[in-house]
Amino acid sequence: MSSDDPSAPGHGPPGYVARGSDGTVTTAADPSGDQLLRIAAGDRSAFEELFVAQSRILMAVILRIVRSQSLAEEVLQECFTEVWTRCSGFDPQRGTGRAWLITLARRRAIDCVRSVQAQQDRDYADGLRSSAEEGEQVEQTVIDRSESERTATALKILPPDQAQPIVMAFYQGLTHAEISENLKVPLGTIKSRIRDGMKKLREELEVSR
Repeated sequence: MSSDDPSAPGHGPPGYVARGSDGTVTTAADPSGDQLLRIAAGDRSAFEELFVAQSRILMAVILRIVRSQSLAEEVLQECFTEVWTRCSGFDPQRGTGRAWLITLARRRAIDCVRSVQAQQDRDYADGLRSSAEEGEQVEQTVIDRSESERTATALKILPPDQAQPIVMAFYQGLTHAEISENLKVPLGTIKSRIRDGMKKLREELEVSR
């Protein structure tokens, strides 16, 4: 092959992909591909060379997708972590090293956007659920307070000898026997007063609904 042969390694315009007779991409025309192959063999200096040469280009690709400087920096770091750990997936017969890197960066950036959106959706759903639960709690509190106020109002219409044991039983949690002892009133009388008072109380609450 003569030195003027355009298919020879190193010939052609920038970005030109030269291929050997077997169809493989020659490393002279694909420095990123050469670096990826060296990285796959554990060459740390090749990794540093690749980072210096391609990080700005990949950052621009990622930033156009995620539209956040901080997220783009995280994605770029993930990309080069994958380069170091999984660049054996690069196949020079399927394209250039730079094309492989850009595809990797785009995929990582799109995954990032989807992850952020999914988290935002979860946060929004959690917020709605929390707001609904708080609303239900507030509503129940209002109802309970309203019922309590109506009950207190209704108790005022009862004779003191009926209202007092009812308050002691339902608000103070005393048993009939304890109420009888505290008021020095026979147990049977306490039960009767509570029974009659509760009947009047229910009637009053039904009327006031």
